[in-house]
Amino acid sequence: MTIRQDGQRHTPKVSLISDMAQHAAHSSQPSQLEVWGGVECTVNRVGDQYFDQLERNGHATRLEDLDQFASLGITAIRYPILWERIAPNGLAQADWTWADQRLERLQALGIRPILGLVHHGSGPRDTSLVDPAFAEKVAQFAAAVARRYPWVNHYTPINEPLTTARFSGLYGHWYPHGRDDQTFIRVLLNECRAVILAMQAIRQANPQAQLVQTEDLGKVFSTPLLAYQAQFENNRRWLSLDLLCGRIDRAHSLWKYLHHQVGIDEAELVWFQENACPPDVVGINRYLTSDRWLDERLDRYPASSHGGNETHQYADVEAVRVCIEGIWDPYSMLKEVWERYQLPVAVTEVHLQCTREEQLRWIKEIWDAAQRLSRDGVEIRAITAWSLLGAYDWNSLVTRADGCYEPGVFDLRAPRPRSTAIAEMLRCLAQGQNYSHPVLEAPGWWQRSLRLLYPPISCTTGEQSIEQHHSVEQHPIAQTVAPLVITGATGTLGRAFARMCELRGISYRLLSRQEMDITNPTSVDQALVALKPWAVINAAGYVRVDEAEREPQLCHQINADGAAILAKACLQYDTPLVTFSSDLVFDGDRAAPYTESSPMRPLNIYGHSKAIAEQRVLKTQPRSLVIRTSAFFGPWDDYNFLAIALKTLTAGESFIAAEDAIVSPTYVPDLVNATLDLLIDGEYGVWHLANSGATTWANFAQQAAELAGLDATRIESRPTEELGWIAPRPAYSVLSSERGTLLPSLEGAMDRYIQQYIANRA
Repeated sequence: MTIRQDGQRHTPKVSLISDMAQHAAHSSQPSQLEVWGGVECTVNRVGDQYFDQLERNGHATRLEDLDQFASLGITAIRYPILWERIAPNGLAQADWTWADQRLERLQALGIRPILGLVHHGSGPRDTSLVDPAFAEKVAQFAAAVARRYPWVNHYTPINEPLTTARFSGLYGHWYPHGRDDQTFIRVLLNECRAVILAMQAIRQANPQAQLVQTEDLGKVFSTPLLAYQAQFENNRRWLSLDLLCGRIDRAHSLWKYLHHQVGIDEAELVWFQENACPPDVVGINRYLTSDRWLDERLDRYPASSHGGNETHQYADVEAVRVCIEGIWDPYSMLKEVWERYQLPVAVTEVHLQCTREEQLRWIKEIWDAAQRLSRDGVEIRAITAWSLLGAYDWNSLVTRADGCYEPGVFDLRAPRPRSTAIAEMLRCLAQGQNYSHPVLEAPGWWQRSLRLLYPPISCTTGEQSIEQHHSVEQHPIAQTVAPLVITGATGTLGRAFARMCELRGISYRLLSRQEMDITNPTSVDQALVALKPWAVINAAGYVRVDEAEREPQLCHQINADGAAILAKACLQYDTPLVTFSSDLVFDGDRAAPYTESSPMRPLNIYGHSKAIAEQRVLKTQPRSLVIRTSAFFGPWDDYNFLAIALKTLTAGESFIAAEDAIVSPTYVPDLVNATLDLLIDGEYGVWHLANSGATTWANFAQQAAELAGLDATRIESRPTEELGWIAPRPAYSVLSSERGTLLPSLEGAMDRYIQQYIANRA
């Protein structure tokens, strides 16, 4: 999961009391920190519909994924043997085939499974989280699992009980869609009771079985007025673990809330004391958005964040978006867990939905904190790369099936799961080696000022300061970091790369022709020696397709010779190179999208120069990354096709466009972000990057006009032969990919472009 968003709360003013005796002593020697893995495997119910991540990510049918996981060097994996999938119609009709195959393979690979039995689910259709018999039913399934796999020693019967109770019983997101404290607590008690009964049943079959209990743990901050609410929520975040540890007694800070306000019978709470089942490992799932900020000044925040309790109305937003101090640092968070329970700790989910370098930075921050904790005597076992295969639709808290995919350690937008840079990082960490990359020298977005969406406030004092607002860049990018060199300072693509590097915190140098002339080997050599870049992106080029017919020598000199000179220099200095090609390397003599292996047959001088450039670059430096793309449109220049079309229509004039040339236009921000991710991943060879979809130029302009609220009837569709083009163009040049479809749909890209166009005009 990636996003945590709270709804309304109805809570009393309470105080925190912690009285659990120490359960274990500090280790005298720090142990080797392990790397674990996990597959996002949520099977949650919304109404009568089940959302199954294993079906979405394809792992349900790919046994070979396990071999790829093993290549990471992980020692353990949180693995789903889920009740809803194995026995949806009862244990008598359970189908163990899938589980048998996977667990046998994991055993052969030497990976220790930590079996999850319910993951944000509510069980098969004949039960629910508020079913009085829910716990006994989970225990029966757990017993069957333990008897079938007696060699498995680690279990998470129910993942994140408190989070699931909030989403299912308090906020109404998931089945049974409760929205009150009574349903919330009933769900939580049922889940925690199920964990205890499940472990009792499992240990009857395997006395060595250990409980690895996971929970999402954030911290709540607030204005002084709402300190009571923040205190309550900071107490409440421990409830599932406190119940399992038998800590809920009359002295507990939430006893009055549970017993008097919610109405839980004292005997039911005492049952947890008498049947305490402390985790053998406390698993903490850490997400950037788990930390919250509460503020009664509703006008500062969007209406979607407004909620409240019986006393006050307030906004509930991500703390990282408002707190000057940023997020609760992972070292302090994990140390607080250790000090409260004195039990071994593991970070059981580390994942971030973001660009590749931010994903790497987030893992590094958690890993470094865990290493420091180990040195300081905290018994911390591992960190877990959670979404090995990524995740679907967590942007909507898995309440809809929109197909919103976020890559993980492997990227599923390819014929088979593709290793990302995260995979290489994990291999290094698992072997006890450091993983280094220049992008790690910069802070994550959660430590940079761009994170702030609302008036910044100190989460520790509740005070706002203009001076602080201008000094929240906690970890500025070091000036000594090796830069990413980008050529083409005056071009659309070069400027777009510079803009995105700025947003992504990637150190860069955007070079003009005067600073580095790619057609001059001496100029290129001098620039690379002086700057020592970690990679070069060649965004320079001759782009005037019709004029190239009159200037073939100049076109070839810049596009082909320049790219080859860069490739030779990058080979000499062992520097990765990215260069760009075009859909115009094809002749259009087909009606199906071109892929990377399609033969090049250019019709014009420009296309020929790009085809020659590809061949020379890859022959000189085979590990170069060559991006073939199509006609650009983007929000940052006024000269692309759509910008000119909309400007013309806005002026009340007619706009002429080709009706018989079918293309796959490319949204520049999508292109740049995907290219940077591929570069960081170490990809090479030819890749096609274009937004998925095909259109004629005339239809493209008409759709944009309609979205922008302009008169689309002023667009005049003409055959290509009437447009006066000098260079011949292919009638069909749509790009697809056999390596991976990394860019979103053309329709979605157009929507984003028009939204920005309208915003710019406002």
